[in-house]
Amino acid sequence: MTIGRLFDDTARKLPEHEALVSRHENLRLSYAQLGERIDELASALIGFGVQKGDRVGIWSPNNFGWVATQFATAKIGAILVNINPAYRVQELEYVLNQSGVSFLITAREFKSSDYLSMLNELIPELCSNNASSSRVPTLRKIVIIDDHPEPGMDSWRNFIETNRFKSNPSELMQRVSELDCRDPINIQYTSGTTGFPKGATLTHRSIVNNGFFVGEGMRLTENDRLCIPVPFYHCFGMVLGNLACVTHGATMVLPSDAFSPEAVLTSVEDEKCTALHGVPTMFISELEHPKLANFNLSSLRTGIMAGSPCPIEVMRKVISKMGLREITICYGMTETSPVSFQTQIDDPLELRVSTVGRVLPHVEAKVIDPLTGTILPRGSSGELCVRGYLVMKEYWNNSSATRGAIDNEQWMHTGDLAIMNAEGYLNIVGRTKDMISRGGEKIFPKEVEDFLYTNPKISDVQVIGVPSTKYGEEVMAWVKLKPGNTATAEELKDYCNGKIAYFKIPTYFKFTDVFPMTVTGKVQKFKMREISTKELGLHEAATVRTA
Repeated sequence: MTIGRLFDDTARKLPEHEALVSRHENLRLSYAQLGERIDELASALIGFGVQKGDRVGIWSPNNFGWVATQFATAKIGAILVNINPAYRVQELEYVLNQSGVSFLITAREFKSSDYLSMLNELIPELCSNNASSSRVPTLRKIVIIDDHPEPGMDSWRNFIETNRFKSNPSELMQRVSELDCRDPINIQYTSGTTGFPKGATLTHRSIVNNGFFVGEGMRLTENDRLCIPVPFYHCFGMVLGNLACVTHGATMVLPSDAFSPEAVLTSVEDEKCTALHGVPTMFISELEHPKLANFNLSSLRTGIMAGSPCPIEVMRKVISKMGLREITICYGMTETSPVSFQTQIDDPLELRVSTVGRVLPHVEAKVIDPLTGTILPRGSSGELCVRGYLVMKEYWNNSSATRGAIDNEQWMHTGDLAIMNAEGYLNIVGRTKDMISRGGEKIFPKEVEDFLYTNPKISDVQVIGVPSTKYGEEVMAWVKLKPGNTATAEELKDYCNGKIAYFKIPTYFKFTDVFPMTVTGKVQKFKMREISTKELGLHEAATVRTA
């Protein structure tokens, strides 16, 4: 099943059913209406000359234009390139060139980012109404997601009206019918928790099926209304959000263009949302909203917490305080479309809050010794590998990185350390690169984080390793306190004493209001390590070479 055929099938079955509610745009569209708008854009792209396999970039926060572009490009076989809304000029230039984008759809601005100014800096030729660029030689056209054109950039409505009648409906129908489900359809740049982003190349088959099976895990139906505050540029939004909805005829509800806990809670109440997605930090913000108890969240049933390790205590509070009695935890990575493991709504509560569930249908998984590749027995910690329809086709234009991630037997090496129990439930205990080695003792940051979450003063915590000349690494915790609370490092060390092993107790604590993060809410631990090494004066220790 290709994405275009999927959408058309759902629209035929449920033409009058509400497909999309974009609250910040005051827009409501049925499946039939959304389908018409998608086909308008798809026809205009064909009329302009966009071919199968051409890369179409989108640089925008969540809005109607993003959804329309996602499905229109898929219908004509163009490859959608998701561009991080937080990117600046240098990062934008890298992604446009690395993927060879020829057509860019962009918002005007987002938060503190003035996209048009950055585009003019990158492409000074725009001032003379010329999208051709010496720095981005593949780029031919830029369209802004509003009705106001700029020099060298067309407006959304003008582009559609100018180009859609240059093709006829039969051309669009033929393009849809000729596509193969194994065609590459999407390039998603990894979030950059470590180093340069790489373009994971995904197919119709991988993301349609992943959206479907994850929706099945939540027991989605056409009666569900999913609130989607996570960004579309990442798999969480566009696959676990949009495609999970379209595979089940559910309604996509966009609370705002940027995450706001109040917008989420208001949307859930006003739209009677039955499902809610979020990364842990989003749910923490919602739980800590001072007026949480005033919102009627009784419609909520299910949803997904994912994107980074899910604290057990946060899961319990989401169930008890927000009524998300059937919420699921998902685990995966962009390279696996993204989900490989998910808890089920009827799993025992303890397993639903303390594991990432079991492997999805039609997916294989194994835990191996990362040094020897030997499969380890249940209950042992090792690197998780997965295989199946969900594994990416490649890293775009990066064969060496592809070979480093996918082995000759098509196993995707996740880089995550995991333990699988006798029943197949999985615990993620750290990253192979995040694991702390203190004087020979192996420490999984998540284990220390889960313990510190039990302190009633702590809102959020991230544990990292910092350089040490004596032990190789020492444990450090970055701590966010709940509003109105104070604490000291010595107080938190005392809290740990006698409750966790002495070598796991953080040597250093940093109290902060913010963690370095990607736009999808993934904590960038490598940046935390850089900052802490500098602040603690550990440069000399950092230069010590190890085997």
